[in-house]
Amino acid sequence: MRMMMGAILLLLFSGFKPATHVVWLDQLDLTNVDQSAGKALANQSMWKTPLLIAGTHFDRGVGTHAESVFRIALDGSAIAFKARVGLDDSPPEHESRQASAEFIVMGDGQVLWRSGIMHAKDTAKPLAVSTKGIKSLVLYVDHTGDGTVGDRADWVDAYFEVAGADPISIQRPKEQAYITTPLPSKNPVIHAPYVYGARAGNPFLFTVPVSGEHPVSIKAVGLPEGLALNSKTGIITGKAAKNGTYKVVVTAQNSYGADTKELEIVIGEKIALTPPMGWNSWNVFGANINDQKIRDMADAMVNLGLLQYGYAYINIDDGWQGQRGGKFNAIMPNANFPDMKALVEYVHSKGIKIGIYSSPWVQTYAGFIGGGADTRDGKVINSSRRYGAFSFVKNDVQQWAEWGFDYVKYDWVTNDIAHTAELTYLLRQSGRDMVYSISNAAPFELAEDWSRLTNSWRTTGDIHDSWCSMTTIGFMQDKWQPYGQPGSWNDPDMLVVGKVGWGKDIHPTHLSPDEQYTHVTLWSILAAPLLIGCDLKQVDSFTLRLLTNQEVIAVDQDPAGIQGKRIIADRTKKTEIWARPLQDGSIAVGLFNLSDNKQELSIQWDQLGVKGSQHIRDLWRQKELGVANNSYSAQVPPHGVLFLKMKAAN
Repeated sequence: MRMMMGAILLLLFSGFKPATHVVWLDQLDLTNVDQSAGKALANQSMWKTPLLIAGTHFDRGVGTHAESVFRIALDGSAIAFKARVGLDDSPPEHESRQASAEFIVMGDGQVLWRSGIMHAKDTAKPLAVSTKGIKSLVLYVDHTGDGTVGDRADWVDAYFEVAGADPISIQRPKEQAYITTPLPSKNPVIHAPYVYGARAGNPFLFTVPVSGEHPVSIKAVGLPEGLALNSKTGIITGKAAKNGTYKVVVTAQNSYGADTKELEIVIGEKIALTPPMGWNSWNVFGANINDQKIRDMADAMVNLGLLQYGYAYINIDDGWQGQRGGKFNAIMPNANFPDMKALVEYVHSKGIKIGIYSSPWVQTYAGFIGGGADTRDGKVINSSRRYGAFSFVKNDVQQWAEWGFDYVKYDWVTNDIAHTAELTYLLRQSGRDMVYSISNAAPFELAEDWSRLTNSWRTTGDIHDSWCSMTTIGFMQDKWQPYGQPGSWNDPDMLVVGKVGWGKDIHPTHLSPDEQYTHVTLWSILAAPLLIGCDLKQVDSFTLRLLTNQEVIAVDQDPAGIQGKRIIADRTKKTEIWARPLQDGSIAVGLFNLSDNKQELSIQWDQLGVKGSQHIRDLWRQKELGVANNSYSAQVPPHGVLFLKMKAAN
């Protein structure tokens, strides 16, 4: 024993150092990487192709999609991190010459290295940073503001020199859920939307959104001729006789009190005068849907009180389709939907409108028949997913109208004006007010056409429940701002709050509570459709209060219909301030902290174009914050937001 101790002491005093070893980045758990699209992949690009940067092949590395965040826990004894970085050479069919990204390495909150903005075809840049004493390393890829298309970013030949414990990939710790929205009053309160558009002669369905202790008695004075109100349910039905703008005075009363608001009903050519609100099946069930699930969601929408806050649609996404047939030779439902008309009538009986999904392709994303194909002997004729030899959209619209649908999501990436306009015309001639939503990633160069031809158009690819996905999509909407207006809305995709799963593993959203506040705030400033994508049967109190804050919803549903825009962006501090003018002369302002640390954010009046004293209200907490002059500052939590309403004090 004495000889062993002596040997150890001799080694220590002679300058002996423990042996180091190498840990490759691709050996870490990549499921913890947060990125804007897809999943990080070991030793291959996001295209699932070999890692290739500017024509040079690399055997090892990690392929990501900008924006991405790779968090790694170290024990302080890692010596160095070394790698090369660059944008992957896209396959020819997906080439994006405009792709750009910046690679950043951060240690314990400090920037250790940054690549500068890199572009497609740039030679891979080498990096070598000391990690001695560092406990937290973040490998960050910034999309540099160019959107989600083409930014396939590679960390290649990437490894750690380690003298102690191996690096471990981690997720950002989530804060505990905290509820800001106050409990609803027992008194009746009438909520947005306060304007509703419909066409004369078409079936009319609108449920007055009233919260409070039920039963509530509802009365309306000034309804257009042909419409009637059920005083017990608040459901307005009928067919308006003639065009006009009708100022309807609505009163709701229960044993605790009464509320009166003006509802403007506009009978004319435009529908969807405020962004659609409701629920869609895709983000939770994927194509695994059936009649009972849709009925359950309609029941849950009523039972949760979502109808009382303006949520109005239950939308069936991909997965309902069977074969062509019936009197219109239209797509008939599969065995999971035995009686589509009965389902529609059931949803309508709840005071809820209902939507359906299709595509002009031969097959949809989920592999069901699309509007460009026929069926024979139970099989789709022409197996290509692209357009078929014929268009059956007229047949399908006739069938949707007969069933009684109120909303159509039409899904294709290579969307073109000819097919868009064809469906616009057919829906207008259908005899029903069907909201027309196209998906996905509408080309920006045709923005004026989408605004003219549709009620909402997807500005992006699919969202998923990650911070990078939500923020990359949400904060890239500024360029679309001029094209959103009453009747036509930019759509950054559905809400990813609550329990989601896309038909596989239904799980609580990966967004933290603060990230969810950021999500809903930004969508409201953007005047975006608020389409819930979670299982309404598993909604917890946090999610319910998140979705039913009437002051936040009122911003989204503001009758002026002016989409908000970016006021300030500080990419170094990772902060953004957005604002939206409202019909009553006030301004909705979002102070967004996208960093991992709490920060103080400030807004100056001259940045908003206002002067004088301003009343400041916290919309999430529905709380007055006092009067401010010239500027306002506040601490904002990491990945969080402060949502304010400002109005002149005099």
